[in-house]
Amino acid sequence: MAAPTPSEKRFKRIYRRLLRTIRDYGLIEPDDKIMVCMSGGKDSYTLLDLLWRVRARSPFPFEIVAVHLDQVQPGYDGAPLAKWLAEFGAPYEIVQRDTYSVVVELTKPGGTYCSACSRLRRGILYDVAERHGCTKIALGHHRDDALETALMNMFFAGKLQAMPAKYRTDCDRFDVIRPMIEIAEADIIEHAAEAAYPILPCNLCGSQPGLQREQMGHLLANLEQTIPNVREVMLAALKNVRASHLLDQGVAAAVAAAGAQGDTGADPIDALGGGCDSQPASDGPTAQAVTLVTIGG
Repeated sequence: MAAPTPSEKRFKRIYRRLLRTIRDYGLIEPDDKIMVCMSGGKDSYTLLDLLWRVRARSPFPFEIVAVHLDQVQPGYDGAPLAKWLAEFGAPYEIVQRDTYSVVVELTKPGGTYCSACSRLRRGILYDVAERHGCTKIALGHHRDDALETALMNMFFAGKLQAMPAKYRTDCDRFDVIRPMIEIAEADIIEHAAEAAYPILPCNLCGSQPGLQREQMGHLLANLEQTIPNVREVMLAALKNVRASHLLDQGVAAAVAAAGAQGDTGADPIDALGGGCDSQPASDGPTAQAVTLVTIGG
């Protein structure tokens, strides 16, 4: 038997990590209908590809529908994506809404497109998900997105917040899941290149230089030169919070209250409330979580 190639090893690593994240956070449950948001970038292609394989090998049924939003950007050509989706085999829909001109109009000179673009996209996609009868919406955020978000919030917003693997939308209609939240972007880049996904360029998010997220990416790259595993260490830190050793007085009060009631084994930080607009909370592993499939070593 031939030894696995580097490409095969990489795909197995990505697939296993996705399965572990699904299991640990209870991201997929029997009879779910999941809308996979397809931006046309490497991350969303990889997410749909992986989840479609999981579905084929799952011991319980769930459905997937891929949805792409055509934002009517100048020079946009969605034909390669439409062709790929038709050949891929998963149910899909391409929705056209002119959010591009609205975002450009709303953004002040020197401002960034991200906030307005995200808000408009989200509203449209929620309506599409409801029309399809979806219970969950899957996004293609990966490990590096989570780390950059944590650094941005720390350096520019003065708060400790990253990206949960799962949270409930403010409108209480769907769970949003991020099955690739522990997968390294470098692995996704190499996988996408080998899979030859027809990547669509973006004239909004990817068109502005010097963004905060870009700066955080450079910072991580510089740290990696002296701490080669810094990204994995930071990911571990996001999963290893010592609530009692922070300076948030609300956290301190929750810790004290938990201590007064006796040690229940629960993390005192779970007792905290919080506005869903500012801090969506991960539901974490649930009693309904079902182990999907495992693959041989």
